Amino acid sequence: MTDEERTIYVGIDVSKAKLAIAIADGMDRDEVLSLGTIENAPASVAKLLKKLSNRASRVAVCYEAGPTGYGLYRQVRAFGFECFVVAPSLIPVRTGERVKTDRLDAMRLARLLRAGELTPSWVPDETHEAMRDLVRARESAAEDQRHKRQLVSAFLLRHGRVYHRTKPWTMRYRRWLQCQSFDHPAHQIALQEMLQAERNAAERLDRLTGHIEALVPEWTLAPAVNALQALRGVALISAVTFMAEIGDVRRFDTPVKLMAYLGLVPSEYSTGKTTRRGGITRAGNAHVRHKLIEGAWTYRLPVRPGARKLYILREQPPEIQDIAWKAQSRLTARYRKLSRRGKRSTVITTAIAREMAAFMWDIARRTMPAN
Repeated sequence: MTDEERTIYVGIDVSKAKLAIAIADGMDRDEVLSLGTIENAPASVAKLLKKLSNRASRVAVCYEAGPTGYGLYRQVRAFGFECFVVAPSLIPVRTGERVKTDRLDAMRLARLLRAGELTPSWVPDETHEAMRDLVRARESAAEDQRHKRQLVSAFLLRHGRVYHRTKPWTMRYRRWLQCQSFDHPAHQIALQEMLQAERNAAERLDRLTGHIEALVPEWTLAPAVNALQALRGVALISAVTFMAEIGDVRRFDTPVKLMAYLGLVPSEYSTGKTTRRGGITRAGNAHVRHKLIEGAWTYRLPVRPGARKLYILREQPPEIQDIAWKAQSRLTARYRKLSRRGKRSTVITTAIAREMAAFMWDIARRTMPAN
């Protein structure tokens, strides 16, 4: 076989400082070879790619998704080689393997890539990745705010200070907090410091939310984000999170595949005539799954669009309005049906979230820009 007809498969184990390289020829019987390690730097990678181009006309490269991001992927693609980023959880592992090193991981990736046993992940472009990072930064800020509020509530509860109204963290609640006084100055200082930390977290959350609102109109996926908000339980942040994390929904042929990707399908263990189904798999993207379950709670309410939702619906084409109404009618009825059957509220909302994903898949694929 000449170099012009030769194909080599390259597995790379990526770490912060080093890259472990292994190659496999196109023939299954050929041995996988380790090329050692190189520095994890663009210049070293460019030198490696140039050497590989002299070995074969077709080069396929793969590495595991991780904290180092997609810089290596984009450099390999820009050089003209194929590159695949694979999810670590989807890489087959032999049960008898008890030794794990960077060299062996690279050799295993090269072998599995040659065998066609790796499932590539979707890689966002740089603009899409930037929006996703901003959405995740806001999510982190929201979690930080929840933690700060829990600290305040726990502190007050330990000292027997109970707020008797149902809704906390309103302006009335904040005035009540400022009226709390303690005999020992240390307690007073601790409370004020926790309240200041909560105010800082709230301001950070508001800033990030404002940045998202300002950047969405300039995003190529803005039409899909606006259309998704026609659904009950889907506001701006939920819609942006869905599009930022999922990206091109057209890569899912059916909504069932999207549900599986989000970990919203039941787990199953079947053998022979025995079939056992358990809770949802919780595989895939947890960010979208949490937003869907939050939105699913709204379907316990009667069937009617809210006042704010009417303004959003008015700006959408008739087909999107029809899908939104069909979703609200069906999911509200399903919520009541499952509730009458005695299902727990958590089980009901998970089932509603699973079907919400199907309606969001339908709206997004209709409103995304053409490739």
